[in-house]
Amino acid sequence: MNILYPKIYLRKGKEQSLDRFHPWVFSGAVANMPQNIDEGDLVSVLSADGRTLGVGHYQVGSIAVRILAWGEKVIDKNFFSTRLNEAFRMRKALNLIREDNNAYRLVHGEGDFLPGLIVDIYADTAVIQAHSPGMHFCRMTIAECLTSINGLNIKNVYYKSETTLPYKANLDQQNDYIIGSYTTNIAIENGMKFHVDWLRGQKTGFFVDQRDNRSLLEHYSSGRKVLNMFCYTGGFSVAALRGGAELVHSVDSSAKAVALTDDNVAINFPDTDRHKAFAEDAFKFISNIEKDSYNLIILDPPAFAKHRDALKNALIGYRKLNARAMEKIAPGGLLFTFSCSQAVSREQFRLAVFSAATMARRRVRILHQLTQPADHPVNICHPEGEYLKGLILYIE
Repeated sequence: MNILYPKIYLRKGKEQSLDRFHPWVFSGAVANMPQNIDEGDLVSVLSADGRTLGVGHYQVGSIAVRILAWGEKVIDKNFFSTRLNEAFRMRKALNLIREDNNAYRLVHGEGDFLPGLIVDIYADTAVIQAHSPGMHFCRMTIAECLTSINGLNIKNVYYKSETTLPYKANLDQQNDYIIGSYTTNIAIENGMKFHVDWLRGQKTGFFVDQRDNRSLLEHYSSGRKVLNMFCYTGGFSVAALRGGAELVHSVDSSAKAVALTDDNVAINFPDTDRHKAFAEDAFKFISNIEKDSYNLIILDPPAFAKHRDALKNALIGYRKLNARAMEKIAPGGLLFTFSCSQAVSREQFRLAVFSAATMARRRVRILHQLTQPADHPVNICHPEGEYLKGLILYIE
């Protein structure tokens, strides 16, 4: 087969990570490349001795190429159709597509061998996020493939990459429907209904990565007084109410998030008086509550460290937040605590929580160690894909 795309050659010895099927080519590994390639172009990556390693999307930055396929491969509509159908078959095998569940992640970037691409499904709407210029340019092809997958039943595709693409690329990206239009924003997770705000909300509009952890919270909520910090749209709050919590208080600094939380509680429990939401700063709220007011606290903050330069401050933040929760929670309470920062390792997060227990002078036991669900798979050759860390702690 003839090489189809412009050739990028690596420095001698820099092919080793690709030979282990790691899908990133770092800019420091590149020896030379053509002058006439643009961000998002497909390129062939070759070793110093001329061996073709793979084909991927080129971009400016520390990650120069994201590999889509190994060896020489044509990247066309058939390629995307095959990969997306493979992703769909896996979600069906996971039994995620049911009458009582139509919210899930269909494509998780490198974990589904489509680096730079996220696709979340909410009923008959697919929300696409591109994290690379190459995927941005392929958006219409991807959308067309999604609507043609037998059994997926997608009618609308919303493209939402305004905040995920490199701003220096000048791609003039806009959030908008590229197929179909708005019909309804209600999706179902394990029998619970949620308004999903993919138009203005964070990420793709809902944190589907906490589905399994919400089910676990439901299991532990009976009779408890629950505080859901950083509640966003109230996923944990609804699960706690269904689990039989005595009361649930939801806190978020965003008034819009709090309003959506109230809507999501109302659509599932229209007559409940067990829930109240507060639009307040989370750190201030938890500092001002009375000790022993709650015996189940959820800490699910936004990423404190989006890159390694912020790691030190992030670990301090996790330590302070968890220490304050441990100081306030009632004896025999449960603390669900999470980090979604990819730059924070599982060990670093656990050490921060351990330090928090020491600061709070509480005896703490780990009941569960949590991670992202199966529809957020981790490519075994790309461990960086594991980002969600969580602990369920028993506080004496």
